[in-house]
Formats: sequence, C-alpha cells, structure tokens
Amino acid sequence: MAPVRNARVIFNAIPAPNAFPEPGKTTVYDDSQTIDPDTVPLNGGFLVKTLVLSIDPFMRGRMRDPSIKSYAPPFFVGQPLNNYAVARVLRSEHPAIKAGDHVYGHLPFQEYVVLSDPAELGRDIFRVLENKEGLPWSAYLGVCGMPGQTAHHAWNEYSHAKPGETVFVTAAAGPVGATVIQLARAEGLKVIASAGSDEKVAFVKSLGADVAFNYKTNDTKAMLEREGGIDIYWDNVGGPTLDAALGAAHRHARFIVGFFHLLFSCGSSLAHPDLAILQECGMISAYNSEPYTLKNVQLIVTREFKLSGFIVLSLHDKVRLAL
Repeated sequence: MAPVRNARVIFNAIPAPNAFPEPGKTTVYDDSQTIDPDTVPLNGGFLVKTLVLSIDPFMRGRMRDPSIKSYAPPFFVGQPLNNYAVARVLRSEHPAIKAGDHVYGHLPFQEYVVLSDPAELGRDIFRVLENKEGLPWSAYLGVCGMPGQTAHHAWNEYSHAKPGETVFVTAAAGPVGATVIQLARAEGLKVIASAGSDEKVAFVKSLGADVAFNYKTNDTKAMLEREGGIDIYWDNVGGPTLDAALGAAHRHARFIVGFFHLLFSCGSSLAHPDLAILQECGMISAYNSEPYTLKNVQLIVTREFKLSGFIVLSLHDKVRLAL
C-alpha cells in the first residue's frame, strides 16, 4: 500500500519546574513522517498501530532535565512522549506475537511503531491482551491498567479498612479515585469524595460516594468537620486539602501518599514517620506550582497517624505472588 501518515507528539522543551506544560511549546504535534505498513522492515520484531494512549499525571515529573534522578525515566527533547498504551499488531516476525494480537505496554506517542523484543514481554509492563470479556481497549489504561492497580494494590496493602470507618478520597472522578470509592464501599466504609466540577460530583455520587462535593465551591475543612472527621485519607492532590485532612483525621488515621511529594509539602523533615498512616498517592496540586507548607504536620505525631508512601510497580510482585 502507499505510505501513510505516522504522526507523533514530540517532547520539544523542558518546562520550568513550577510551570504548566504548554502545548505547541513543551510538546509539538508532528505529522511530517510517513510509513508503509506493508514493507517497513521488522528485523524480527512486529509492527503495531496505536489505538489508545494514557495521559497520566506522573508524566509531568518526566518533563525534566535528564540529569535529575527520579523513579520514572525522563522524556528526551526531540523524541516522542511515551506512556501506557494499547495497540494492534499489524505484522509480526516475533515468535510470541502474531498479527491481530492486541498488546499493552509503554509505547511512543505515534500512530505506528515497530517494536523489537520488549525486555518485559509477558509481564505487567508489556503483554498480549486476551480481553475475553470484550472490554473497550481504553479500560486497560484505566481500571484494568495502572490506575486501577494503583487503587487496588495500595488499598489492600495500606488502608487496613474496617466497616463503619470513613474515608476521604480526592480527585475522586479520576480512574484511581473512582476505583478507591468502589473498593471502600464494598468493604462497608462511609465515603466522602471531592471533585472539581458539579458534573464530576454527580459521577462520583453514581459510584456510591455517601458525600460528594465540589472543592472549588465548598470549603473542604468545613465539609470534613460536618461529616465527623475521617479515618482514612486517599490523597491524590496534596496541598491545602492535605492540611484539611490532617486536621479532620481521627487518632491512628491512615493516609495513602507519594512520600517524596509529602516532604515537599511539609517543607521540612518528618520526625518519627513510623508513628504516623498516610497514603499519599499523587499530590497533583504541587506538580506545577511552588510546594505548599503544611500547617498541621505536627498532628502526624500527636495523633499517631500512619503514612504509607508507595510506587505501584513496587507492589506488583507481591500481589502476583498472592494470586
């Protein structure tokens, strides 16, 4: 067949540490390349057509100077962005992959890609999808993918939930928060959830949240006090919302958090973090702004909260062994 467009999204410039990425500056859409799917050399690999791509908050942290170390590798200027994706195999010379297969893994943000022999083939990071349930492929980037695993693995590992307790979930309309709501309801907890629009609030209520509110038009601190406080906090945003949760948390409350970001939010080292449970997952509010200094950090010790920081990939092997 004649060559076809092979458009890409290129990482074009590193944004300032506390600034939002700018489309057209930080990232650039490039449709100048073409590819002939019938004749492009495979060299023992396979050709895929990208179907769905995941845009995740942690990608902001990858838009950094490559000299800065972190848990996720940086993007490189001049190269396509990459992240979780689902693609359909068009041609294959790989013994474990056949034309017509659908694969899941980290792929560059472009329409067609020739892959060789992925080092992680057969593991969670890259695998062939059977999809016997006939789910939409986008589900594998949401509840059946990394966001769903984040919610499921960390909830089971760190929440120590008991029926009748109260959990507060932020960014509740996103794939992580939405999954946490359903896990908590299934275990008999009262769920308080916040989201950024009335439409999202309605969606969160449809998932089973007992109390849902728009944090842009309601005072989070007042809402939590009105509901009698919380026992578990799933934090996807950090900042002032985390401060409000600290103030409303009961003794021995549990919080689920990305600990690296917690240190930035606190503005100082934490004394005796083993006395505290805090599950900090995303803390998105600090991704594009100056770190927020917590005012209620002393409560971590005086009320004996527990902080549980995690990266979901670290929980994969433990969960796999338990299955």
